[in-house]
Amino acid sequence: MSTLPSPRAAARRFALVSGLTWLPVGLHMPVMVLLMTHRGLDLATIGLVVTVHSVLVVALELPTGALSDALGRRGVQVAAAAFNLVALAVLAAAHSPWLFALSAGLKGVGRALSSGPAQAWYVDTVHATDPRGDLRTGLSWGHSAEAGALAVGVLAGGFLPLGLRTVGWDEDLALAVPPILAAVATAVLLVVVIVAMPEPIERQRLRLVEVLAATPRTAMRGIRLAIGNPILGLIFAVTFALGVMLNAIELLTPGRLADLTGGASAGTAGYAVVAAIGFAASSAGSAAAPLVNRVTRTAPRLAVVGLLVTAAGVFALAASLMLNGATGVVTAGAAYAVIFAGLGLLGPAASELLNNEAAATERATVISLDSLVLQLAGTISAVALMRLAASAGAGPVWGGGGGGLAASAFAYLAVGRRNQVPVPAPDPAPAPAAATVSR
Repeated sequence: MSTLPSPRAAARRFALVSGLTWLPVGLHMPVMVLLMTHRGLDLATIGLVVTVHSVLVVALELPTGALSDALGRRGVQVAAAAFNLVALAVLAAAHSPWLFALSAGLKGVGRALSSGPAQAWYVDTVHATDPRGDLRTGLSWGHSAEAGALAVGVLAGGFLPLGLRTVGWDEDLALAVPPILAAVATAVLLVVVIVAMPEPIERQRLRLVEVLAATPRTAMRGIRLAIGNPILGLIFAVTFALGVMLNAIELLTPGRLADLTGGASAGTAGYAVVAAIGFAASSAGSAAAPLVNRVTRTAPRLAVVGLLVTAAGVFALAASLMLNGATGVVTAGAAYAVIFAGLGLLGPAASELLNNEAAATERATVISLDSLVLQLAGTISAVALMRLAASAGAGPVWGGGGGGLAASAFAYLAVGRRNQVPVPAPDPAPAPAAATVSR
């Protein structure tokens, strides 16, 4: 086994990998639908393509987490980067529904593979060097890097094609540039994972048949742990409420901004700005989490603060429906900033509590279970939310999402009662450079 990095060095590497994982997502997110539309796909076909991605993520989320626990962190993270690299290359070149569906399928596999290994690697590395080592600061850096990378990526992916068009580039090529840049970033990630993520746990070398046999056993251990652990059950309940809320704002905000700005194109640019504001606020919230924890003292209390701040932002977004024009756009952006700042505070606390309930042998499986709950919440709620919005407007949907989120804070209060021993707060430290430049 290679020499392991110190906990602080592991935190920096985790932040770098987290940022490079999500930067490609941000880059191609704003143009994906436009690229498919420009190349001849109608909305119904685009819906089917997106469904391919969603179904594969839900189906593979748990098995791939178990695969990471059975096989190792670095190998699964490398596989995730490889799938995503090929998916983005196919996306940039695709001109038929079948190729777009292939790209979506490959991205679904890559997304499922990448949902747990990096975080599990960081926690395992810290525990291997110091079993009682601080996790909160590194998890904060990782969440901050994810959100910062998404903010940078969304802005670049949203405005780069417009800039290229103004200097005379062909529209088809201009729309393909963000996926191409995303593929380049993913190739860099692949190299970083190979070089910077030594396996923290010595694992028995298994043949492919043995790995395939071990994966369902590991998955079942993780499921039994989740069912029998009341703290995990409470955490997953909050995750479900979060999934419903995130789905509500992601489905309805673009249409709201299009109405405020007077057209789909302006609405798309407006959404890119609003989303980037939200991701930047999330990055700042995660970076500030260790400092806020000096007041809250425990992870459950920090999680409650994050949930209540997020719920307040959702209520503000619902209230912004009374405004029109530029005032409505600015208010929506401010509400997004509050929502995602709260999520930034919540993320490190929730991740710490989740990891504290899982042993190394099922850590990635438990993280994947949490991600699966988030995905299922969005999938299950989508039809009901859209029907409610069609009949009653976005206000009741957003108001209900904020109310459900505020109510879910009681779950973390219950976690706090079960976990009475306060954890000393780590010294606040600024996020590493990688976190600021890189559901």
